[in-house]
Amino acid sequence: MRRSLLRTVIVLLIIASAGLAGWEWLQRHPEHDPWAPLALVDPPGWATAMKLQTLRGDRAVCRAFLESSGIMAEPLPPTGEGQCLRGDRQVLQGLAQVKVRLAPRGAQATCAIDAGLAMWLRHGIQPAAERLLGSPVTSVEHFGTNNCRRIGGGSDGNWSEHATGNAIDISAFVLADGRRISVLKGWASGDEKAAFLHDVRDAACQSFSTVLSPDYNAAHADHLHLDQAQRSGGWAACR
Repeated sequence: MRRSLLRTVIVLLIIASAGLAGWEWLQRHPEHDPWAPLALVDPPGWATAMKLQTLRGDRAVCRAFLESSGIMAEPLPPTGEGQCLRGDRQVLQGLAQVKVRLAPRGAQATCAIDAGLAMWLRHGIQPAAERLLGSPVTSVEHFGTNNCRRIGGGSDGNWSEHATGNAIDISAFVLADGRRISVLKGWASGDEKAAFLHDVRDAACQSFSTVLSPDYNAAHADHLHLDQAQRSGGWAACR
């Protein structure tokens, strides 16, 4: 009886020690901790996708992330109506926080798009630019965010995420050394520009719900479509 009790105590101590060690490890690696808030300084981890999914569906969580990241984006009044009601909109500031320009200026989109751009720039764009091109990105060019239309521009079918300003189309990147890397000219160039564009496309899949590139279809030959669509189960599309 005494031996059985001793074994039970030892097992409980081992479990407690393992739990404590696991808790301490999560404190050092919050990117893997599902209970820790999403932080821009943390690298992508096991729990990042889940945190981003929460952020996409909860505007308060999204705004808390922007504020904790030093991104001062002011919400704008709703505009539009019906399927094109843009209830969540702001002037995008996720790149300006680290002095990277979004061109044209003044683009408006959802909080989740702003958060995705900030995450993508820090953990995808700039590391790839430094590693593959030897120069940081100073400007990101786009074709727009909101457009009241259905997917493909037809009269039926699902509405595009652009209809509610929950998407952005990225067309080019300008480096500090003056080089301009466009999706249209660089995607299939077979050199370091192509490597960079493919790398940032893959990295965008960690920050956005949908990423569509020239590999998807001809309609995306000149841009990367990025959106923050809410999907059941949190699955993402990356092509």
